[in-house]
Amino acid sequence: MKIIILGAGQVGSSVAENLVSEANDITLVDTSAEYLEVLRERIEVRTVCGNGASPSVLHEAGAEDADLLIAVTQSDQTNLCACRVAKALFNLPTRIARLRSGDFVDHPELLNDDNFAVGFSICPEQIVTDHVKRLISFPEALQVLEFAGGVVSLIGVRAFEGGPLIGHPLKAMRYHLPNVEVRIAAIYRNGEPIIPEGDTVIVPGDEVFCLAASVHIRQVMRELRRSDQPMRRIMIAGGGNIGFRLARSIEADYNVKLIEMNKRRTEMLATHLDRTLVLRGDSTDEKLLENEGIDETDLFVALTNNEEDNIMSASLAKRMGARRTLALINRKSYVDLVQGGPIDIAISPANISIGSLLAHVRRGDVVAVHSLRRGAAEALEIIAHGDERESKVVGRPIEQIPLPKGATIGAIVRDELRADGRVLRHEVIMPHHDTVIRSGDHVIVFCTHKRLVRQVEKLFQVSFGFL
Repeated sequence: MKIIILGAGQVGSSVAENLVSEANDITLVDTSAEYLEVLRERIEVRTVCGNGASPSVLHEAGAEDADLLIAVTQSDQTNLCACRVAKALFNLPTRIARLRSGDFVDHPELLNDDNFAVGFSICPEQIVTDHVKRLISFPEALQVLEFAGGVVSLIGVRAFEGGPLIGHPLKAMRYHLPNVEVRIAAIYRNGEPIIPEGDTVIVPGDEVFCLAASVHIRQVMRELRRSDQPMRRIMIAGGGNIGFRLARSIEADYNVKLIEMNKRRTEMLATHLDRTLVLRGDSTDEKLLENEGIDETDLFVALTNNEEDNIMSASLAKRMGARRTLALINRKSYVDLVQGGPIDIAISPANISIGSLLAHVRRGDVVAVHSLRRGAAEALEIIAHGDERESKVVGRPIEQIPLPKGATIGAIVRDELRADGRVLRHEVIMPHHDTVIRSGDHVIVFCTHKRLVRQVEKLFQVSFGFL
């Protein structure tokens, strides 16, 4: 696939890294020659220096025969104009735009083909906000992901000493949870993946990814670690787009304090937030944290634009008594360094938001793509189509499906239809070796390494072409 990416920032470079590893033809466009030079040394991409909304720059990038435009610059206006130009002058078939402002999203008519011609829009700030909200709901979790409209959840937890399942083989789970269907999708031990089998024994410190119906996920988590107390008091460092969105979305249910350095921004936050206590100050100020009761805080969330400040403030908050800490960190290399120490959860905005983009880039009928373990692994939700003649998966038991090593089918969501064709209910199936996949099934596939994704996608494509 020939893809043009506008913007070489965190999102653009992460998308390029993911897609170039899958043998796509990538051209990266940015106004900074310095950024482009650094990326050329790291990944094999063609680069063009210039404004991505300019017709001549898009022409130089090869828009005439490109399959996909991904406009993820820092400017909403540039992204919108680039999509309009790509449609009007080059008839580029698929156009994706990053939009940070909610104004455009609230008026979808502006994005249709008669206006800005945006085929699909993403707001990374809102995606990260929703991700943090899910972590607040499951304070024991490292990662919480939803599939099939929330019917199935995949949750990552770190196993603790003394958990009911620790030291026992996975097949013992059926006796611990006799009425719950659950699948251990993957285990990471000392950073290395272990393919889970019935005799696999979980040890303390393992990072375990579990798939289950969302209504059962808390029961499953209790097998691996203690249930933390519910969150009540939350302190947010940073009143930018993400900090503001998070405070506004949770202030009705939690006691929220927000720390922001900028005076003008602080005044805006105080005006637009109803129940949040807005404080002007430095989140790395030990005296400020002490005065605001950091030792009684259930969760400290560092969301400033400076990742070093986020690391420092979250580490300081943990040392001063915060029960749990979370830090927003852009550099993926930093994430692995700090998570699990004084910082309980480190999240990369690019890795979280990239799934929404990848679902529109993947071949086949891919509904959702989630990056796991800071981008090292992926979970895909794919709709199976065709029949036994056209498909390599439909009508076949799982044991006969040629999945690449490291890829496992974790769950199947099957719609039970009424006579009039409407969905009566969603059936969640934890498959076994003899489970047969039907056309229309939502199949959740876990890949321990992202290099396996392309093979899985090809496996699910029907023989007469891409869907």
